[in-house]
Amino acid sequence: MHRVEATVATLMIRNLPDDIKRELRKRAANRGVSMEQEARDTLARSVLAPAGRRKPSIEAMSKLGKKPERPFDLKKVSDEMWDAGLQ
Repeated sequence: MHRVEATVATLMIRNLPDDIKRELRKRAANRGVSMEQEARDTLARSVLAPAGRRKPSIEAMSKLGKKPERPFDLKKVSDEMWDAGLQ
């Protein structure tokens, strides 16, 4: 029986914004894994997810429920979307 060994690569990420690093650290702590493991898992999920149908993150879904900064005319927005073919 032949044994197949997986090869692994090393990736260094420079100029990572502090807020991204902070969020990565929080997510890792919440899952009880290292920040490096969290980065690997996040990258793998992102790369392996089918294009166009990715599961939204909790953060992205939370942003949808935020109150608009200023009032807007929903009918006007709806009409503009209809006219642009975005119904």
